[in-house]
Amino acid sequence: MIPLQPFKKKDIQALMGTQKRITVAYGDGIGPEIMDATIRIMDAANVGLAYDVIEIGEKVYKAGHKSGISPESWDILRQNKVLLKAPITTPQGGGYKSLNVTIRKSLGLFANVRPFRAYPPFVPSHFPHMDLVIVRENEEDLYAGIEHQQTSEVVQTLKLISEPGSEKIIRYAFEYAKAYGRKKVTCMTKDNIMKHTDGMFHRIFNEVRLEYPEIKSDHWIIDIGSAVVAARPESLDVVVTLNLYGDIISDIAAEVAGSVGMAGSANIGTNYSMFEAIHGSAPDIAGQDMANPSGLLNGAFMMLVQLGKADKAELIQNAWLKTLEDGIHTGDVYRLNRSEKKVGTREFADAVIERLGQVPEKLKAVKYNPDVKIQVVVPEKPAKKKELVGVDVFIDWREGTRDANEIGDRLLKNVSTDKLKLDQVSNRGVVVYPNGMDEIFKSDHWRCRFTHPEGGTLDNADIIEILKRVQKEGFDFIKTEHLYHFDGERGYSLSQGE
Repeated sequence: MIPLQPFKKKDIQALMGTQKRITVAYGDGIGPEIMDATIRIMDAANVGLAYDVIEIGEKVYKAGHKSGISPESWDILRQNKVLLKAPITTPQGGGYKSLNVTIRKSLGLFANVRPFRAYPPFVPSHFPHMDLVIVRENEEDLYAGIEHQQTSEVVQTLKLISEPGSEKIIRYAFEYAKAYGRKKVTCMTKDNIMKHTDGMFHRIFNEVRLEYPEIKSDHWIIDIGSAVVAARPESLDVVVTLNLYGDIISDIAAEVAGSVGMAGSANIGTNYSMFEAIHGSAPDIAGQDMANPSGLLNGAFMMLVQLGKADKAELIQNAWLKTLEDGIHTGDVYRLNRSEKKVGTREFADAVIERLGQVPEKLKAVKYNPDVKIQVVVPEKPAKKKELVGVDVFIDWREGTRDANEIGDRLLKNVSTDKLKLDQVSNRGVVVYPNGMDEIFKSDHWRCRFTHPEGGTLDNADIIEILKRVQKEGFDFIKTEHLYHFDGERGYSLSQGE
């Protein structure tokens, strides 16, 4: 690990009363190099921080901590409340979980904020006026990482979206736009397909935006929205979206702006925050003094603003912009006809330090409002009236030619009760019984939907009775999903062809 300079342990202890303490993680791969560069620049600017270093990442994973972080490091994180983190490597296989996701979820870092700006002509970009901020939901969605193999042929992952989580990130996006003078917030979902998960996110967006009439707002389906990020990013201002989509379009935006190595990220919660680069640990160039520290630096700028040190953020960021403007570039952005000098990680940091106190002449200098504070409050809402109206019983079955009529007829005749009658059988979301098409491909994973024939309500005893009858008929049920109405509205999806 590269040692911290100029602070030694005794110096840090002496400064505890006057300096804000943050937690620092050097990470893996290029992490130690870009963190050393970032720390040296901040120290040269006298930002007034003291650092507690923790070990995270690959070594910690392999030492037996499946989350990639030790209990002692958790204690330091909770104490300091702010983490500046370099990229880490998550070992493949072995049940290792993403440390980034673990930290975000454990500390309630619900908002991932990623600004993307073009720096023409010094960093090549086809979109010289690009100035886009992606606000990504950071705790939910498919990043819950809940997966199960249910049959020999089918694996499931759960997409979990909550109403409070959606409202919190959407409100944050509008408050961010309001605080930083942004003119428009765009929501991106896939609710033409996922009508309940993404549909809820879109619905809440439509409700919240009414409270901000001064800010323009619109919505894009994520596939065409991603194309807009790639082809017309200058038409976007603030984008708010779900976890997975935000991760994907952030990399698109970073590349379109000039380089993934330039982008920083803020992870914001009510009590804690984490700041980082958006790129990975790049082990292929580790230790070669080649990495661009700009992504982590941009994360540090956001951290300083968050800590009430907006003047220091301005000082360093303007020096960084002047460095780019002077053509001092690392290899990822160096161009023969645009750059003056190709430098490594250390020399780039030295160049930024040399320019502290200078401002760019061609690029737009930054100026932060030191009084900006973003607070989001989502009041708890009363629970909806919940009525059990049916059950989906999932069955592992691959006998004979996988004739849906065979499984459907047996369930209808021998399993259905007065309260729960087989309504349909679907396979991979497509109705195959009754009247299914022979051409439909069928896996060994079947969804058998039972509902009350007269539309009445049920209780769990009715579900248990159906499962007993399914088992008695010789079918292997592997999971169930209860079907509910909430305040009279259907809370489950229909099948294709239904």
